[in-house]
Amino acid sequence: MTDKLIIFDTTLRDGEQSPGASMTRDEKLRIARQLERLRVDVIEAGFAASSNGDFDCVKTIASAIRDSTICSLARTNEGDIARAAEALKGAASGRIHLFIATSALHMEKKLRMTPDEVLAQTRASVRQARNLMADVEFSAEDGFRSDTDFLCRVLEAAIAEGARTINVPDTVGYAIPQLYGHFIKTLRERVPNSDKAIWSVHCHNDLGMAVANSLAGVKIGGARQVECTINGLGERAGNCALEEVVMAVKTRRDHFALDVGIATEHIVPASRLVSQITGFVVQPNKAVVGANAFAHASGIHQDGVLKARDTYEIMRAEDVGWSANKIVLGKLSGRNAFRQRLQQLGVTLESEGELVAAFAKFKELADRKSEIFDEDILALVFDESVTPEKEFYALVSLSQQSATGAMPRAKVAFTMGGRQVCGEAEGNGPVDASLKAIETQARSGAEMVLYSVNAISGNTESQGEVTVRLQNAGRIVNGVGADPDIVIASAKAYLSALNRLQNKSDRVVAQSGV
Repeated sequence: MTDKLIIFDTTLRDGEQSPGASMTRDEKLRIARQLERLRVDVIEAGFAASSNGDFDCVKTIASAIRDSTICSLARTNEGDIARAAEALKGAASGRIHLFIATSALHMEKKLRMTPDEVLAQTRASVRQARNLMADVEFSAEDGFRSDTDFLCRVLEAAIAEGARTINVPDTVGYAIPQLYGHFIKTLRERVPNSDKAIWSVHCHNDLGMAVANSLAGVKIGGARQVECTINGLGERAGNCALEEVVMAVKTRRDHFALDVGIATEHIVPASRLVSQITGFVVQPNKAVVGANAFAHASGIHQDGVLKARDTYEIMRAEDVGWSANKIVLGKLSGRNAFRQRLQQLGVTLESEGELVAAFAKFKELADRKSEIFDEDILALVFDESVTPEKEFYALVSLSQQSATGAMPRAKVAFTMGGRQVCGEAEGNGPVDASLKAIETQARSGAEMVLYSVNAISGNTESQGEVTVRLQNAGRIVNGVGADPDIVIASAKAYLSALNRLQNKSDRVVAQSGV
């Protein structure tokens, strides 16, 4: 047992299983670097055996990240384990994460294996993984719905074969906090060698209790690792949210009596980066990282906060990366001031080229918008168009006409593979017309399955951040665009999504895991 809570982040693996959240290798690496700044203990970089692309992602991240343990998921078979070990060769600290289902339902319907076969496979796979790597984690998929007696046998065997971490997932979000906490406690009491491993919890949010269940597993069950994702990203209703677990343990240390090594001032930049890359917008009233998390509309609340902050705030906004200084820069600000503000916001760009590109975008925005907010700056630096990589599609110009009683019309010029083209179309509104104009030339054949708009800051000068989700030939991709003109933001988002469809490194996510 330890008095430190280990934070295991699976944004890059389980979080990526959200339809449309698939990431390229470079995007995964950007997030991994941010997680390293956040001081996440373990980063699950992917599922190396699922595809050559995921193998490359795990290998790249393992070689680049030095301060966090890098983990790869693997099924309990020889090929998966060997592939994971190969991908992790360059890691300063690596971990193989094995999983197999242990519930009667999963064993019969999915695995078509008997309990004895699952037990034997557990023994053999943990032994193989342990011979390849010192740090092995074992997960009993659908553990909460498993028979307790059988689960105890499996977990005892995994520990005996050398698993250092034992994870008991609530794979389908079926648990209730009190029941889940006591379930973990019972397992630890009944497994004879339970003290030889760190116990971990991995909860899904189908009933909205992933964070509560995880914390119950910690407080009641004695777990000392929580598996979670930034913004609670994940398939179906998502996973346990890292930012909520971390701030709950830090804010209520009187209750949990645990230390967390997370550098919390990097939470909001991490949230923003993940949202920007995946296109999954953070709801305004989301705990810790939502735009309204530290906002007070009630006069009584405002009066109380002005008199004594802790009357209505149990956390400081600055401690998680929000800035108390909202209006920060203007059109006369120089590059050094811009660089310093990025540092204050917890953002580190990977190269001088990215800084130059982001500063150019900032100056362009400052010419169009009188007040630049922190949210605007974060949107700029996390915008895909800031990175100096060549894109197949890029917006050149857009003009549109709309009037009451008239059919809106748009004309869009953009580059397509280095060649400039121009499309014109009518639509039900200026956005519809603009996107149809793009399609007259792109001819992608993609179906739009989501269009959403989010105001980055709270006034009429605010940039609009648009997310477009496209589906084509079994692939689902997101595109994000930001601009004070919502029509231009929409065109940018649509072209961003088309770039992802064009980019063969984007892939259909392997739908498997714990």
